Amino acid sequence: MRRRRHSEEMSAEADINITPLLDIVFIMLIFFVVTTSFVKESGIEVNRPTAQTAERKEHTSILIAISPNGEIWIDRRVVDIRAVRAAIERLRAENPEGAVVIQGDREAQIGLLVQVMDQVRKAGVSNVSIAAMPGE
Repeated sequence: MRRRRHSEEMSAEADINITPLLDIVFIMLIFFVVTTSFVKESGIEVNRPTAQTAERKEHTSILIAISPNGEIWIDRRVVDIRAVRAAIERLRAENPEGAVVIQGDREAQIGLLVQVMDQVRKAGVSNVSIAAMPGE
């Protein structure tokens, strides 16, 4: 009888409650999702010009690419110049603190780059940069 009661007590102590562990895992998951910053990439690779004063910018969230043939890429889609402002306003609503970086190909027309920058500023973004490769 004593042996039986002892084995019942041992089996009751062997049960592990994993509820607190699951709570911690879910809290960590929520923490990582909330603290992650999402970068909206342009969608194409451009041949950026070089500049001796180029600096690396860490906190960019919206990238705009201008291809040599005059295409404007935002969030992996080709966008018309008239739709740049609306696209930037939409992406800015998702991340109000993010900066905009324009990646113009070295063969792209400067007039189009100025038009894109103007549309970005009309969308209410004052933190606009132009991407360049560090030169020597």
